[in-house]
Amino acid sequence: MPKLLIATNNLGKVQEMKALLAGLPEIELYTPAELGLALDPPETGATYMENAAIKALVFAQAAQLPSLADDSGLEVAALAGAPGLHSARYASPQGATDADNRAYLLAQLATHAPPWPARFVSSVCLALPDGRTFFAEGECVGEITAQARGSGGFGYDALFVVAGTGLTMAELRFEDKNQISHRARAVQGISDQLSAIS
Repeated sequence: MPKLLIATNNLGKVQEMKALLAGLPEIELYTPAELGLALDPPETGATYMENAAIKALVFAQAAQLPSLADDSGLEVAALAGAPGLHSARYASPQGATDADNRAYLLAQLATHAPPWPARFVSSVCLALPDGRTFFAEGECVGEITAQARGSGGFGYDALFVVAGTGLTMAELRFEDKNQISHRARAVQGISDQLSAIS
């Protein structure tokens, strides 16, 4: 059975990716932990796509398996697209927790009048051990709310109200989030290439 490595150490992303990829028949999914890989590639790209490629290629070559990586971020219009590429490290270059990042985001927005339109963006890269890469992107639009709501998800999900739902990402059922999220749309966009490895 063909194997695919989910190239991330983020447990929230692992859970989502496993669910998104569950519909692909005849592919055996692995995580870095399951393969004993302790890799943390530096995200030095200038775009989400470049960062996704960096991660996917490092893991594909280390594991000698096709590897799927995601790079994603939250872009808030009032903050000129910030936190963007720095979403995971917005409050601090090292050691920022999800709660730290949410608090810092709201502090930055305190001088801007709501509403605060925003979008989540995701780029995924499928990398093969021979160096070939395939890409897809997805986005989800909405706005930031001043009060965190919901217990699901991770990152900024509890602050992001999905357009047309009235619910934050963290309030959506896991199954519903995986129909409309930026990451879901990106994975859907690369499904043909994923099917081709089986």
